[in-house]
Amino acid sequence: MNEFELIDRHFRREARDASVRVGVGDDAAVLAPSAGAELVLAVDMMVEGRHFLPGADPEALGHKVLAVNLSDLAAMGARPRWALLALALPDDDDAWLAAFSRGLHALAGEHGVELVGGDTTRGPRNLCVTIAGEVPEGQAIRRGGANAGDDLWVSGTLGDAMLGLAALEGRVTLDAQSLADCVARLARPAPRVALGSALRGVASAMLDVSDGLTGDLGHLCAASRVGADIDLAAIPRCGALDRMLRGEARAAALAALVAGGDDYELLFAAPVANRERVAAAGRAGGVAVTRIGRIVVGSGIAVRDECGVPIDPLPRAFDHFATA
Repeated sequence: MNEFELIDRHFRREARDASVRVGVGDDAAVLAPSAGAELVLAVDMMVEGRHFLPGADPEALGHKVLAVNLSDLAAMGARPRWALLALALPDDDDAWLAAFSRGLHALAGEHGVELVGGDTTRGPRNLCVTIAGEVPEGQAIRRGGANAGDDLWVSGTLGDAMLGLAALEGRVTLDAQSLADCVARLARPAPRVALGSALRGVASAMLDVSDGLTGDLGHLCAASRVGADIDLAAIPRCGALDRMLRGEARAAALAALVAGGDDYELLFAAPVANRERVAAAGRAGGVAVTRIGRIVVGSGIAVRDECGVPIDPLPRAFDHFATA
């Protein structure tokens, strides 16, 4: 296939949304935003060997490359609408592309996202989505609104994805069911789009957990000029991780739980008075939300162990430019 045959076969779809005036196949897309809405844009890149293992399931990659972008919009309380896809591929493997596009289009369909353009070239495998969404004017949830005294919440469970990666790399051993569950969380994260929208006007600050709880919380605290105090025992986790925390593999479990990344859960602050509204947002979003600590005056993050003692040093969160 040449580049244009590849695009036509795997990525061109008839637009289902009247907002797409010009989609795949022209020099640029032409879109019609909703009245009274502000545009929210995000871009994420996934590089083979850095963000996913060589030989990873292409259908899962199609899902994940869109899911991580959907998660960014969820963290802003935005409704996803349109996406652009850029691919560098080592070859034009038709079976790989069919599986990749199947995973991508399936998740796009779930969230009403239209693929409206992109680019392809030959090179080391690199997957990049730019996503655009909408939020009612003035209602985007940012990182910088947390106040001392706010509760700190997280959706779902943390650490599963990194526990799955550790098992795939032979660093830990899991029973068959735990392995399947954790690898599924790594390969096919569930973006919390409905929860993000439900938290508009409820959360004071929010972001998604992509690089690890403490690393991403550090960004929220820096933007809000506050600190945070977290109760380790309150952080939601799967049974396998909980058992490891109580045994000889505690160090590996702690690293996965507070610094592992790839969870794509929502981490947010909200006033104490909004606890019932947070619970209602969790029900509306179809996902559990757990209060794990509070925002405090000052700076820095304390994660307190079962005895209330701050853990020091904390495991290091993911760094895209770290060499080890």
